[in-house]
Amino acid sequence: MESIIFSNTAEIKKAKTELERKLDIKITITGKRVSFEGSGLNEYEASMILDAINLGFSAKKALLLLDPEIQFRSLNIKEFTNRKILKDVRARVIGREGKTKRTIEDLTDSTIIVKDNTIGIIGYANTMENTLTALRNLIRGSKEANVYRFLEEMNRFSRQLKGEEFINKKGIKDKSI
Repeated sequence: MESIIFSNTAEIKKAKTELERKLDIKITITGKRVSFEGSGLNEYEASMILDAINLGFSAKKALLLLDPEIQFRSLNIKEFTNRKILKDVRARVIGREGKTKRTIEDLTDSTIIVKDNTIGIIGYANTMENTLTALRNLIRGSKEANVYRFLEEMNRFSRQLKGEEFINKKGIKDKSI
């Protein structure tokens, strides 16, 4: 039996029966402590999904982690900056009215949540490293435009590897690498 301390158990209470059914575990909520019991693999998957919910993802979004192609990762902002005022760093990641965060989500086909000094990401395994690199660079102070350019280049490169047709900088359709 494993346990996780939650700051807010409302999402778990709301989706408890669905989580128990899909994860094949038994969930017990005592105050802010959420305990769960099941087979070893089921407990591992449940701990990952419950960690994502604890960070702020909805249960529906966190259950996407059952797909082997989808991963959950978290970054601690303090590990990538020496700044004392982390509020400014969080503001850089989120952007004006959430535009920076939304643009990174669109370019990487992922979902990002910023909570306190932690950034949570749920996305496809093949784009996770690009997402992490972009967020690390943004935290370290790179310009947003450079981060977007990096992600667009990575998207273009992955399409080329798949042999998809794309339009190059001169506006000409191209299938070559």
